[in-house]
Amino acid sequence: MIRPTKVKPLDDYKIWVEFEDGAGGEIDLSELVVKGVFRKWSDREFFEDVKIGPDRAIIWGDGEEIDMCADWAYMEVTGKTLDEIRHQFSHA
Repeated sequence: MIRPTKVKPLDDYKIWVEFEDGAGGEIDLSELVVKGVFRKWSDREFFEDVKIGPDRAIIWGDGEEIDMCADWAYMEVTGKTLDEIRHQFSHA
């Protein structure tokens, strides 16, 4: 669907994500830090190593460690549902 174009770490386990259609915003990931693989984010240097992977996922480390679906991130930033973004891009 839509590709993220920028991602940067913020304080308090938040990230800023911008997408190719101009949408952008902050995503709060703080509730995940204590869960499973996301505990790796407690190493601040690791958390700050966020980037966009070749398959448009938002990744940490080499992408094998933690990756986040770009579509989920887009829904978080825009407040749209999956059906809404499917409809949006099927008519683009």
